[in-house]
Amino acid sequence: MEPVRWGIVGYGWVARDYMAPGIREAGHRLVAVCDPGEAARAAAEAEGARAYADLSGLIADPAVEAVYVATPNHLHREAVEALAASGKAILCEKPMAASLSDAEAMAAAVQAHGIFYGTAFDQRHHPAHRLMRDAVRTGRLGTVTAVRIVYACWLHRDWAPQEGHDNWRIDPARAGGGALIDLAPHGLDLVDFLLDESIREIAALTQARAQDYSVDDGALLIGRTESGVLASLHVAYNCPDALPRRRLEVVGTRGQMVAENTMGQVAGGRLTFIDGASGLPEDVAFDGDASPFTEQVRAFGSALRRPAERAAYAAARDLHTMRLVVGAYASDRGGGGRLEP
Repeated sequence: MEPVRWGIVGYGWVARDYMAPGIREAGHRLVAVCDPGEAARAAAEAEGARAYADLSGLIADPAVEAVYVATPNHLHREAVEALAASGKAILCEKPMAASLSDAEAMAAAVQAHGIFYGTAFDQRHHPAHRLMRDAVRTGRLGTVTAVRIVYACWLHRDWAPQEGHDNWRIDPARAGGGALIDLAPHGLDLVDFLLDESIREIAALTQARAQDYSVDDGALLIGRTESGVLASLHVAYNCPDALPRRRLEVVGTRGQMVAENTMGQVAGGRLTFIDGASGLPEDVAFDGDASPFTEQVRAFGSALRRPAERAAYAAARDLHTMRLVVGAYASDRGGGGRLEP
């Protein structure tokens, strides 16, 4: 396959440390970066990419085929609308936006211009999670009854993964919320991915318990799919990183799959099948060196080159996930979390 020529909008921590290496490891090329920060542009140029201070320069660059949008959440809409109008393919970081109205406008722009769009749910591409989906599809787990997720970290006010980092994730205007809007979308999308059906009803309780900022630092979400599978998610910014804090379980009438330390940006972790009759555990082998970011780049690039593969991407599905997030927040305020079809 001909290498995809990528651009990146917002060359911060995730883009620099995970997406750019993923592009290289997948055999693609990072040709251009857009970021208003001088240090970010210098870092991009050091990697051999052209650097632009504003989006118009990247849009005008004829070499850029696909663009990864990794700005703060409140800037997603502006970038996606402009890129969609230019005809470039888009992979936008989760959540879709800081607000539902922005996400709806983004989905409308994608549809109006007919461009290839995906939200960057990299956890779909972790090899352990793919094997869990296979176990569900082949019936190894029997009738699935529940999905349980813990996805937590410690995010203090002054968190800085790189020099000069602005911790916009704790700013409600730019992030749209706290731990729930940042971490829960991965889990909500994983339920859809693992079960081939999405959550239809949702409710949540949030907390602002341990951190000294105005957004939620923890949340518990419960949901139910159309067929009746129950899902529970615990997401948090208030869990010390030394504690067990990343666990994904799929429970069925014949067995259970447990993934530990697979959720996140890096490769590795552990996958176990527990037999429902004997209770005996069995380690399940997978490619522990495969980065979910690299695999995400490969999958998106393959779908860009082969339109028949684009059915795995759907702006409407991602918009539904955004509505689940908004519904979860609304239920915590007494507004009810039921989503109408």
